[in-house]
Amino acid sequence: MSYLNQIALAGGTLACAVGIGFVMQSSETAQQRYGGSSEIPEIEVKPIQAELGVKLPTLDDSRLDIQSIALSSALPEGIVGLGQALSLEAPPVDCEITASAQVLAAAMVDISLRAPCLGNERVTIHHSGMMFTETTAVDGSLNVTVPALNPRAFFMLAFSEGDGTSVQVDVDGLEFYDRVVVQWKGDLGFELHAREYGAEYGSTGHVWQDAARDLSVAAKGEGGFLTVLGDRSAPEPLLAQIYTFPTGTARENGVVSLSVESAVTKINCGRDIQAQSLEMRDAGQLKSQNLSLSVPGCDAVGDFLVLNNLLEDLKVARN
Repeated sequence: MSYLNQIALAGGTLACAVGIGFVMQSSETAQQRYGGSSEIPEIEVKPIQAELGVKLPTLDDSRLDIQSIALSSALPEGIVGLGQALSLEAPPVDCEITASAQVLAAAMVDISLRAPCLGNERVTIHHSGMMFTETTAVDGSLNVTVPALNPRAFFMLAFSEGDGTSVQVDVDGLEFYDRVVVQWKGDLGFELHAREYGAEYGSTGHVWQDAARDLSVAAKGEGGFLTVLGDRSAPEPLLAQIYTFPTGTARENGVVSLSVESAVTKINCGRDIQAQSLEMRDAGQLKSQNLSLSVPGCDAVGDFLVLNNLLEDLKVARN
């Protein structure tokens, strides 16, 4: 029998002896408590070495054989230690800024921006002199539909820290539309109004930010529509309103009266405010004009200023 088996047998004998002692002690206690026979049977314990014919090791002849042990910090192949795991670098993040453009009906362009590392960031879009500010979504994306002002429409998208991208697209059919832009900086209360064919304020032919219509009206030649661009909640936003009319496909002859209006508010009262207009007629060169307006004092809050002569009315003549 091997040395390990001898140790196992010796441990088993010790456990048996302890167990017998516990039973015997418990029996004496039970007899004192509950009564019973006073005779306790004797239990003969034979030496295990006599019973099994083996010799158990004694303390004197026990030997502890210590062999040399090589200590190493190396781990088996395929196992990563804690220190190694903590030192692993995160995978690189794709921060490339990209933009795409798609031409829609009525010479409109849908712009899609992707800037994964620039979520909730201010971005300014430039196009043929028109500028407006938008804010990206949490994931850095942005979708905005912009009226084209040039057949070869070039758009630059610039972030405040200097990052940005650009995109260009050819726009067919722009010659059928006239466009008028009014743009400004800050929440100054400017509004662009178009009254088609002599329409009164608040009637069906009155087009403005609260009755803007959509591009489907112009695509059918039925009338114009207004596009509002810019995020008013952004810091010092650049804002723009653009009126589009299908001059080349209009169903009626007549005149579209254009005006720029500004409400007197607590923000602009008593101040000099500025804006700029851009006019595109017959897909020709853009005509720009700067506007400076002195707003009455704050006791006039709630009143409206109407500028009828800033923009040239649209004259519609069917071919």
